[in-house]
Amino acid sequence: MNGTSRSMLRLLLALASIPQGVTSFTTSGLLKTLPTVYLSSRLNPPAKLMSSTEASVANESIGTSKQQITEKISKLKRVLEQEYISFFNPMVDSWYAKDVTFDDPMTSLSGVDSYRNNVDMLAGRTLMGKVLFDGAGINLHSVTGGEVAEGNNGQVEISDIVTRWTLRVTAKVLPWKPEAVFSGISVYKVEPGGNQGNMMIEYLGRVSIIAQTDYWDSINIKPMTSSLVPQQQYQKVPKSVAINDFLSQLKPEGFRAAAAAPELPYLLLRRGNGYELRRYPGFVGIQTPYQRRDYGFGSLGAFAKGMNPLAPSIMKVWNDDNDGKDKIMTWPLEFALPGQGNAAPSPPALAVEKAGEGQWKSISLSSWSESVIAVRSFEDAAMGPVVRNSDRELRELLKRDGLIPTDDSSAYVVFAQYDAVHSMGKRRSEVWIELKDGGHPFY
Repeated sequence: MNGTSRSMLRLLLALASIPQGVTSFTTSGLLKTLPTVYLSSRLNPPAKLMSSTEASVANESIGTSKQQITEKISKLKRVLEQEYISFFNPMVDSWYAKDVTFDDPMTSLSGVDSYRNNVDMLAGRTLMGKVLFDGAGINLHSVTGGEVAEGNNGQVEISDIVTRWTLRVTAKVLPWKPEAVFSGISVYKVEPGGNQGNMMIEYLGRVSIIAQTDYWDSINIKPMTSSLVPQQQYQKVPKSVAINDFLSQLKPEGFRAAAAAPELPYLLLRRGNGYELRRYPGFVGIQTPYQRRDYGFGSLGAFAKGMNPLAPSIMKVWNDDNDGKDKIMTWPLEFALPGQGNAAPSPPALAVEKAGEGQWKSISLSSWSESVIAVRSFEDAAMGPVVRNSDRELRELLKRDGLIPTDDSSAYVVFAQYDAVHSMGKRRSEVWIELKDGGHPFY
């Protein structure tokens, strides 16, 4: 890396370290989009004794306050969804306390204006943002929590609202324009009343966000905890850990091998520590048994002429080499588009006509339903020991983070290759493990 590149990295690091203000870089300040939050609220006692008339009004209203606040929480969750979709343009200030606090792994902010300035910078809506960043966007995966209950003391209690999200942003100030990716949760604490004071009759039917705390999947997950209970799974870490995680994504990747074909699309759900979680759409493909991988490539390549197959090549190899089961190679052909459901689409007519006939008798159609796949990358040659070791490492990481594979997945290894045969450069290979329904927090 030359001196100019190092200077640019130092600039980004300095900006990332500023504790608050227009130029601070934070996921909390960056994102105003984040995971599910559980909010617990407390109604402050009146600052003065209520008159008999005020008390009568309050007593009549308390029976409906829970319903009113439940309706407000539902509306607030819809507001958060719209803010994420629009990348907080606009940010709906009326739902935030004036002294709302924002904390994420890299910085802390206080006040609506500070938060808005950070989001605008990340989105390139400020002069500094136009220089530093490009292509910022966030995918919202879920908004949960916000249950409303009446406590034993008659006070209204609101559980945290939690959002799950994935944020991407390009650091265009660097010549190679690296993309940084953060996934995680945002926990919103909500209270009845907003900025309306302490009078009971003033808080009824009103809520506001008083605090937001963001956590990253790559650094904040506590080992050996349930992935289904976010408030228990995430923990704070030193800011130096977050800064190193950010800077590690800014390094040049070097020369990569050419891809064999356009890639099967997916939604990135999590950038974890040592792995990713992806949601793949349902797809239909062609498959063949093989003993040598080059023979499998040759057979599927000849069959798929004119069908525009997709990358990657997906191989399934049984762990017991002596059980007589064939290795299987699959090439995706068509995938379900958004709104078309979870099942695989119909195969191309030409594939239906040819599969299993004549010289193509070893080739069959294969359908995959929508699924959540855990992925670990490796760069060494995809030989048996390397692939199986990567699979074992991924299983340990999933266990650490409370994620559960499908019941039968330990009997085999699935790995994927993206590169054209005999291509030069840094190669891309992965092991895949499908997760069980209910074995992960993404529904």
